[in-house]
Amino acid sequence: MQFAVKSGSPEKQRSACVVAGVFESRRLSAAAKALDEASGGHLSALLRRGDMEGRAGQALMLHGVPQLLADRVLLIGCGKEREFDERAYRRSIDLMTDQLNDSGATEAVCYLTELPVKGRDLHWCVQDAARQITHRLYRFDDYKSKAEAPRRPVKRLTFAVPSRRDLASGEQAARTGQAVAEGMNLARTLGNTPPNVCYPEYLAEQGRLLAEQYPVIETEVLDVAQMTELGMHSLLAVGRGSEREPRLIVMQYRGGKPNEKPIALVGKGITFDSGGISLKPGAGMDEMKFDMCGSASVFGTLKTCAELELPLNVVAVVAAAENMPDGRATRPGDIVTTMAGKTVEILNTDAEGRLVLCDALTYVERFEPEAVVDIATLTGACVIALGNHAHGLLGNHSPLINELLGAGKASGDRAWELPLWDEYQDQLKSNFADLANIGGREAGTITAACFLSRFAGKFHWAHLDIAGTAWLSGANKGATGRPVPLLSQFLIQRAER
Repeated sequence: MQFAVKSGSPEKQRSACVVAGVFESRRLSAAAKALDEASGGHLSALLRRGDMEGRAGQALMLHGVPQLLADRVLLIGCGKEREFDERAYRRSIDLMTDQLNDSGATEAVCYLTELPVKGRDLHWCVQDAARQITHRLYRFDDYKSKAEAPRRPVKRLTFAVPSRRDLASGEQAARTGQAVAEGMNLARTLGNTPPNVCYPEYLAEQGRLLAEQYPVIETEVLDVAQMTELGMHSLLAVGRGSEREPRLIVMQYRGGKPNEKPIALVGKGITFDSGGISLKPGAGMDEMKFDMCGSASVFGTLKTCAELELPLNVVAVVAAAENMPDGRATRPGDIVTTMAGKTVEILNTDAEGRLVLCDALTYVERFEPEAVVDIATLTGACVIALGNHAHGLLGNHSPLINELLGAGKASGDRAWELPLWDEYQDQLKSNFADLANIGGREAGTITAACFLSRFAGKFHWAHLDIAGTAWLSGANKGATGRPVPLLSQFLIQRAER
């Protein structure tokens, strides 16, 4: 999709389609009113006739409207004007995208970006629209023998801004929105790829491809021998039962000054999680290919950084393994030594994400990061606590936590902070090792973060549990691309600072 930004009156647009909003009850937006006046009241006459009320979800495509240069006019129902918030705005953008993609109009001019959205400015409206449209048009049909495609898909969309003074800001907003969406779509594609294709070495190859595509990225891949030499026995224990060997993928984005400390992103990359010897139930196990969505979001965020040429340094580390049961697999009761030298009693092999992440967190110490954020589909308990709307967020540095919360609000990709109190650490006590890898049924999300915190004492650290947000089940099953928007906004704000 190509995006452009322009200012100008809607009635003067020579386009395949002009898009404007209508609120309840038949209240024309400013752009729709201008179109109506230029057409001699044609639009308002149709609305009075009952063709449209302006309710959310309604759309009306008009052809050959008198006195207009555009071939078509698409009216989008926006609901009640006083309730038109960011959620309603996104629904309107989604509806417009679907209607245009099915209309035969390969280009259009959109005036929805000029609508008054509660608490948001024009820059946000353009950026969010570009992101939402790119996200909406995503299709994953790589493994279908016959892919379904729109007859004449929309290829170019122009966002309207009120004046020429808004052009530069609007163009930057459209570029940012599209870059974030492309990062999300990369994360979605990696998440949706079947586990017989997407295994640790496949993820490593994606890291190499990013380095080929963007010279500002450098990728190094550590194999089993190298990880063994480093003492990463916790990470290696997770992959022992699989024929697909683990990998540690290290990608460095160098957009900042050479001596500037990097931000580190650490992603859980379990390409398939059977649970190991602590085998999961069969129902829904196919969705355990999404257990690498934390790493997918790291790849996606790094792509967004490169597209936007953000002036900062980022280290992205992916701990990739496949958790399978066989005669070599790690058993409940085994004790392993982490890269940090701590010993862990593995009471449940299905609590494997923290085992790969702890060694990755120790590894990033060598980069002396300014801050570290790990991202993982870590606990089912987080799904119970927060559903599929908010990421769980915990950490050891309040300013970093507040930054991430703010980035979530700004991007609409929200997180919710959970406590990380010392009292919860007692649940990880082990009779035989320094700590156990599970802390019982109570507060499972928190005790998982407590485990990780034992390996994050040398830097400012935050943990995003995305178990409920990384993918959807049911009829719309697939990876969501979250939390790429939150992470991208976090890095954009860091770069602006």
